[in-house]
Amino acid sequence: MKNAARSDDEPKAAAKYGRGTGVPNPIDVHVGNRIRMRRLLLGMNQETLANALGLTFQQVQKYEGGANRVSASRLSAMAEILGVPISYFFGDLRSEDAEISPEDQRWREYLQRPETIEFIRLYYAIAEPRIRQQFLEMTKTLAEAGSASGAREK
Repeated sequence: MKNAARSDDEPKAAAKYGRGTGVPNPIDVHVGNRIRMRRLLLGMNQETLANALGLTFQQVQKYEGGANRVSASRLSAMAEILGVPISYFFGDLRSEDAEISPEDQRWREYLQRPETIEFIRLYYAIAEPRIRQQFLEMTKTLAEAGSASGAREK
């Protein structure tokens, strides 16, 4: 029976990401994106979150970019400050092998943009449902007019 442990003379597999590779772990990037998205949905800047955590805004930047891993205790504190369960940060996490279509990837990128998050936050800040619905209809009309004029220009 062969020993399952790797002996020192066996070659070690090259790491795809992590310390020393310059490539952050995709899970760390995902968690960082979720931190950023929630912070922006709340209209909170990095400095406010950093102060609440006793950190510098640069540390929050590194967490959000996935360059630094978030410890369990820090993630718990962030969840409390941002008003979400810890599971929120892992929502929509895909395995490395899962395929995602280019269109789905494009929409994910749109949804993570600061202007998209600000738009959503401001939309829901409209207290009157009737006005919010009128705004939605106006936005649809503008989008349809924009795509129609784009089609005419081609």
